Amino acid sequence: MKIALIGATGFVGTPLLQEALNRGHQVTALVRHPEKIPQHAALKAVKVDVRDTDALAKSLAAHDVLLSAYNPGWGETDIRAQFIAGSRSILAAAKQAGIKRVLVVGGAGSLFVAPGLQLIDTPDFPAAYKEGAEGARQALNDLQSEKDLEWTFLSPPALLEPGTRTGQFRLGGDQLLMSGEQPARISVADLAVALLDEAEQPQHIRQRFTVAY
Repeated sequence: MKIALIGATGFVGTPLLQEALNRGHQVTALVRHPEKIPQHAALKAVKVDVRDTDALAKSLAAHDVLLSAYNPGWGETDIRAQFIAGSRSILAAAKQAGIKRVLVVGGAGSLFVAPGLQLIDTPDFPAAYKEGAEGARQALNDLQSEKDLEWTFLSPPALLEPGTRTGQFRLGGDQLLMSGEQPARISVADLAVALLDEAEQPQHIRQRFTVAY
């Protein structure tokens, strides 16, 4: 496939890029800093600001699928507003470019831990991640009201860590996956496997899913 990837230099985007290239796809990395993208025969880096919808749409044209690991950066003081604005611009640009299939990596905060209770709304949710998680939750809410795109939203488990690629994990839906009484985990490399699996053989169109060991 011809894949457009947003956030290719980030913690999630870097293994996504590697996984897509390893599977033989043609990838266009849409990034703020193209100089950070490695050289590869099947890879092209394009500098773009995701909030510039028209410019982003031009860069997205002629691709089969869009993978978004967009995150404005945990150090941004207005991360929630940036997250929402950027995510909405990405969706608008995809529609403008004629891309139907959009896969988004979000956060674990919007996963349910009890009926009607999302992880982000629990007392022990880390304050440092609250604003970013609110932005990711709104991005999911926007997708859930989206009628034109064939979207998928992938939430990691509570613990997303560096680690090896095993290709072995379990799938879940809207509930936070647990390992006994503890929150479950997954490596970011295996999160990439799950998203590329979904891109190649869709199982969760217009749905959110999660993965963990």
